[in-house]
Amino acid sequence: MPKMKTKRSAAKRFSFTASGKVKHGGANHRHCLTAKAKTAKVRARATGYLEPGDAHLVKLMMPYA
Repeated sequence: MPKMKTKRSAAKRFSFTASGKVKHGGANHRHCLTAKAKTAKVRARATGYLEPGDAHLVKLMMPYA
């Protein structure tokens, strides 16, 4: 049986915590930042955690993480 491949797009976007939660970065913090409110930019800096249903899909995409 060949090895399973990791979905590289998921590996670049998500990481796992020691307890097994899936961590993701904030969106909308790349360009056109002058048009966005300061509070929106501050919130976009923060990382978050995926809900269990979405985390299950990411774990399928990253079998060895």
